[in-house]
Amino acid sequence: MAGLTRFDPFNDLTNMHSQIDELFSNLLGSHPISNFSAPAMDVYSDDNKSLVAELHVPGFNKDDIEINIHDNTLEIKGEKHQKEDRQEKKKSYIVRESHSSFYRSIALPKRADGDNIKAHFEDGILKVTVPLKKLPEPKKVAITSTK
Repeated sequence: MAGLTRFDPFNDLTNMHSQIDELFSNLLGSHPISNFSAPAMDVYSDDNKSLVAELHVPGFNKDDIEINIHDNTLEIKGEKHQKEDRQEKKKSYIVRESHSSFYRSIALPKRADGDNIKAHFEDGILKVTVPLKKLPEPKKVAITSTK
């Protein structure tokens, strides 16, 4: 007589999750996928008069960031490369190097005023304001009758 085995409907999902983690670990080397992070970004409308994008980019400064408008898309990218050379008593030569970058794009509405976009950077927060053109007023159409 065979023994009873408890059925676990989530067992396959748990196994699949660990296989996916292993796959990404092998693809990315020793860096687990959880270490990857894009900058947090909030996009909202300010009383339907402008579109505002706020990016939280600590460690970057305004010279590390570039903002472009291309094909009615707001493109924000940042790149920072640091290299530090120093000498210590017990070590003959040390080079410390780091590189960080990000890219974000936002499709703009047709009524976006791309010529008057403003950007402000302070305390690691980039705020890009895209003014929106006023919507045209609806036109009243007269109704005629043949009688």
